[in-house]
Amino acid sequence: MLTYNTGKPRLVLPEYGRNIQQMVDHCLTIQDRDERTRCAHTIVAAMLKLFPKIKEQENYQQKLWDHLAIISDFRLDIDSPVEMISCNPLDTPPERVPYSGHHIRYRHYGKDIEKLIARITEMPDGPERDELSLLAANHMKKLLLAVSKDGVDDTKIFKDLAELSHGEIRLSSDNVRLHDFQIIAPPAQGKKKKKKH
Repeated sequence: MLTYNTGKPRLVLPEYGRNIQQMVDHCLTIQDRDERTRCAHTIVAAMLKLFPKIKEQENYQQKLWDHLAIISDFRLDIDSPVEMISCNPLDTPPERVPYSGHHIRYRHYGKDIEKLIARITEMPDGPERDELSLLAANHMKKLLLAVSKDGVDDTKIFKDLAELSHGEIRLSSDNVRLHDFQIIAPPAQGKKKKKKH
């Protein structure tokens, strides 16, 4: 009766195939440590023949012996030429990613806008500060349009800008007009039909 691979135990590292797995399983049953070590060296040599290009990688020996440890479920007690890993790195939880605890008042504007506004407020009064304030307001409008498809009123931008700058930057609809951004529809996905002549 045929035995299909789907009915066999799952391979730990399928790229090495079932024969390597069976060799490792056999190696685990060898009682004599020296003989078991010789068997492990033979298995690693067979693994290298399966993937000869691995020699081009730096520290390829370490990689092969680590793979042997993984295939054996870290139960292979041998005298290895390299220090073999002793537990599955996939079972080790990743380190926590440190996130900034900085609160963003308006998420749709993002932290960079807050930094830009803070920098503008440190500048002395003058044309450069006025130009940067206008650029910041226009950029805020563009960012707000990305989340509000119904359009954005300039007054809303001026209010948010004044709030984020703690009243340091005050623009008004009476003397400032922001750019009118237009949302361009994405191109149609369908193919154009060829005209019949």
